[in-house]
Amino acid sequence: MRDLGAGFGYLIKGQRWAVRHGRWFGFGLLPGLITLVLYAGALVGLGHGADDLVDWATPFADDWSSPWLGLLRNTLTVLVFGLGLFLAVITFTAVTLLVGQPFYESLSEQVDRTEGGDVPESGLPLWRELWISARDSVRILVRVGLYSVLLFALGFVPVLGQTVVPVLGFCVTGYFLAEELTAVALQRRGMVLRDRLALLRGRRLLTLGFGVPLGLAFLIPFVAVFLMPGAVAGATLLARDLVAPVEDDAEDAEDDAPTPYTLDKD
Repeated sequence: MRDLGAGFGYLIKGQRWAVRHGRWFGFGLLPGLITLVLYAGALVGLGHGADDLVDWATPFADDWSSPWLGLLRNTLTVLVFGLGLFLAVITFTAVTLLVGQPFYESLSEQVDRTEGGDVPESGLPLWRELWISARDSVRILVRVGLYSVLLFALGFVPVLGQTVVPVLGFCVTGYFLAEELTAVALQRRGMVLRDRLALLRGRRLLTLGFGVPLGLAFLIPFVAVFLMPGAVAGATLLARDLVAPVEDDAEDAEDDAPTPYTLDKD
């Protein structure tokens, strides 16, 4: 249970780092603000066009009498907008990270720089980093979608669906949110998605302690905008400590390896 508290501690440390470095905090706000404007425009458009979409999709109900016609289409309109809002919430972080890739790379590097030690760089061109981020985000969203379908089905189980399933849902959201955020720092260290997931699985409680509270806060996209710079900073701090034991083990292995020698030709 100690790891849960430690994970939450990284979240707090990241927010403190962002507040102490005001210029970087403002710098890190830009991608979230851009994404928020785009999503707000899309949701406003969906709100205006959802009823027309439902009318087009339900021609079979044109001859229904009142109140059944209105009940059907109004219900479907609410569901369409609700689905759009749900998709906006679960994709907001991934899209913000994609839009803000150069911003968050620089912010993450600055965190490494202020904390001391090496400041890893991917060495890849920007287009390549964007492609990798987009590809990995799609893979994560597919995983989240599969878990969501499973949890949705389990939600119909009496008692279990009203107690355990919501908790599992928040855990899944928090876990993959932590993966997306730590990816900024871990990709610079040359770690691919499979290795990143294995690293986080090795410290599940630590990952959940960081990701679950942040996932709950990110349910409100406007709040997510202001927490994002600190979230990237905290994820970088988390990634540094997750990778440190791996690096230490590698150094120990090198130290323990037999010293190579050459035959004396004389």
